[in-house]
Amino acid sequence: MARPRTETVEERPEVRASAQYLRMSPRKARLVVEHIRGRSVPEARTVLAFTPRAAAREVEKILASAVANAEANHGLLGDDLIVSAAYVDEGPVLKRWRARARGRVARVKKRTCHVTIRLAPVEEAEEAPRRRRGAKDEVAAAPAEAPEAATTEQAEQEKPSRTRKPAARKSASRKPAAKPKAESSEKPKPKRTPRKKTEESEES
Repeated sequence: MARPRTETVEERPEVRASAQYLRMSPRKARLVVEHIRGRSVPEARTVLAFTPRAAAREVEKILASAVANAEANHGLLGDDLIVSAAYVDEGPVLKRWRARARGRVARVKKRTCHVTIRLAPVEEAEEAPRRRRGAKDEVAAAPAEAPEAATTEQAEQEKPSRTRKPAARKSASRKPAAKPKAESSEKPKPKRTPRKKTEESEES
């Protein structure tokens, strides 16, 4: 009977903080949480401080709680952490009613949500995507360099020696000089002046 192999896996401490049953819509909380996901703790605090939404005040408290957990329980420095994950889940919906015209009733839904923030050191957050790419990038990069070097050497050997011939100068085409216009034999006609009225015509 083959015995199963047992491997020891070191579990890294997870730094997280959450708040449940917050009296706000999940959609409104998600709009705030999206701004701090992937940022460092100092950047996230600055973004939340200048966000005018009411949900930013609650998310800021959760972030401060997560930083306190990292410093007190795991001995980490808060400014060296990154918000590795931040998400909002839907909570129960409180159903209320409001009076309307003609004795009718309109339903009012007061939604709640659960907000969770996870923090991780800068090195661990950057190493995770590198490990996935690791072997693929190294294998793809090695063979790509060898053929390029070979092709450049072959291209230099195969290039024939070409001598450039001087380009033949085109003779500038000279246009014949324009002939002076022959003077017309006709004499210019004198201008006609209007006849002056005589004194006799004025008297008549």
